[in-house]
Amino acid sequence: MTTYAGRRVLVAGGLGFIGAHLTTRLRALDADVTVVTQSLASHQDDVVRFARANVRLVEADVRDAAAIADAVTGRDVVFSLAGRSGAVQSMEDPAADLDVNCRGALVLLEAIRVNSPSARLVFASSRLAYGKGGDAPVDEDHPLDPLCVHAVHKLAAEQYLRLYGRAYGLQYSIARLTNPYGPGQPGDRTAYGVVNRLIHLALADQPLPIYGDGSQLRDYIYVDDAVEALLRLGVAPEAAGHTYNVGSGVGTPIIGMARAITEIAGTGTIQFVPWPAMAAVVETGDFVANTARIRRELGWAPAIGLHDGLSRTVAFYRSPMASAR
Repeated sequence: MTTYAGRRVLVAGGLGFIGAHLTTRLRALDADVTVVTQSLASHQDDVVRFARANVRLVEADVRDAAAIADAVTGRDVVFSLAGRSGAVQSMEDPAADLDVNCRGALVLLEAIRVNSPSARLVFASSRLAYGKGGDAPVDEDHPLDPLCVHAVHKLAAEQYLRLYGRAYGLQYSIARLTNPYGPGQPGDRTAYGVVNRLIHLALADQPLPIYGDGSQLRDYIYVDDAVEALLRLGVAPEAAGHTYNVGSGVGTPIIGMARAITEIAGTGTIQFVPWPAMAAVVETGDFVANTARIRRELGWAPAIGLHDGLSRTVAFYRSPMASAR
């Protein structure tokens, strides 16, 4: 990925879970990186690390039009990773999800349209846009039938991108991510990131709650693989105007993933619990992504299998680096 050397890149949400990994890779590729984050104080270790790496850090809400306009000016590539996450959380506070994820998307689009009209925007969407998956792997042409407010707003943002592409020539690519996991997600994040949450519980020798019988399939993608896909979407000419599933393409029962965590960690126990009412409402059932399009068109394929990824994540959280966060 030498094509990022010298490129001026903005990562909105660049101190979040995926964003911090993306920012690290961009600097390793010698990109000129600006990060927008809502709170510097919440990410002190990364703030110090990235400041030393000559990353420009901007503390601003993604809805702050003036700050975002300044941040995008002169950028070649913009990664949109900022916003609220969590299916259940979006049902509990739909207005906040709307305001951040839809108004924030429009603020960013307007800033690019006016200040950097030739920039490529990479938008991190979600597999939740599809709703229920079914028996077969889901490709990008699968009907879109979201089951939660968050997914509706992700789809709305995707439509904003398509509209701005037609009306103003905006260059964009969309990544519908499955279930990313890996080092760096704080243990107190419970609205999303089930794998990381279960790892934290296992390392604390706590029960890992599994809703129902845990037989539903999920597609888990290690964060480094997700980042490599996003990087390709940012520069590949073939990716312009296209939407790609970004997942492993492998389905694993949730109970299988949880048991692997307890075996790798050597601590933690499985606890089957009834479905919480709202979690049952937004549950999509089995979901496995068909990743043939991104493999075929961009030559991307995940490199890290689930057991290896879980082992790396457990090792990270047991390391002094994790305890310092």
